[in-house]
Amino acid sequence: MTSISEAVILMAGEGSRLRGSDKTLLKPFVPVLGRPLISYTLDMLIRAGIKTVNFVVGYESKRMIARVKPLIPSGLSPSFIENRDWQKQNGISLLAAVGCVARPFLLTMSDHLFDNAIASHLIDSSHRDVLNIAVDRKLNSIFDLEDAMKVRTRGDRVTDIGKDLRDYEAIDIGLFVCPLEIFDYLKQAKSRSCSSDCSLADGVRLMADDNKVRAIDINGWWWQDVDTPQMLQCAERQMAKPRRLSEQSALS
Repeated sequence: MTSISEAVILMAGEGSRLRGSDKTLLKPFVPVLGRPLISYTLDMLIRAGIKTVNFVVGYESKRMIARVKPLIPSGLSPSFIENRDWQKQNGISLLAAVGCVARPFLLTMSDHLFDNAIASHLIDSSHRDVLNIAVDRKLNSIFDLEDAMKVRTRGDRVTDIGKDLRDYEAIDIGLFVCPLEIFDYLKQAKSRSCSSDCSLADGVRLMADDNKVRAIDINGWWWQDVDTPQMLQCAERQMAKPRRLSEQSALS
C-alpha cells in the first residue's frame, strides 16, 4: 500500500464523439443527472483523500479552466497544465505533467464515472514502484466492449493491453495509481513513434513487458466511460437506480 495525496486528470481532448456538432459544449461539463460530469470526479478525489489535483487541459483550454475553477471543492488545491499537442493521443497529455508531480499519483480521466469506493480501494491496494490499474473482470457488463481497453493478465500481473486484443480477461476502467517511472516509459513509447505520438496504453504495454504493471479488480463496483450520447444515457439510467441513489446523495 502506498500513500497517495496527488492526482492528475486528463481533460485535454475535444470530446467530439459526445458533443457532436455542438462546438459550444465542453465534454467535462455535460450534465449528468443535473450535475457537470467532472463534478463527480472531483467528489471522488475528495473522498479518496486527494489534496492536490493537476488538470491537463488542451482544447479550449482557457474556457475549460474558467468553467472548472468554480467547481473545485475547497479541500482540493488545483493546478493547470496545458498540453499544446492536445490533438495527439492521451500519452502526450500525461507527458505534459512531467515535472509537475513529485511522487506517485492517482491518474484518471474527466469523462469517467465511478462508484464511490473504487478510488480508495485502488489506492489502498496499490504497491509502490509499479503501475497499478483498476480493472473490471465482468466482461458481460461492459456497455461497449468492442471499444473498451482490453487487459490480458497472469495472476495480478498485466501482460498486455489494447483495444484490439483477442484474448483478455479484464477491462481497463481508466483509473490508475502511477509511479513516476510511467513518464520514462511514455517517453520511450513516444521516441519509437514516427509521429512523436503515443497513447497511455503504449506506455503501459512497455511497463508490462518489464513486469511492472498490476491489475487490481474493482470487485463488482460500477463504473462507466461517458464517451457517446448512448453511454451518457446508460450512465444516467444506472445512477438513477435505487442502489445508486444513496451513493449519489453522499456525493452532493
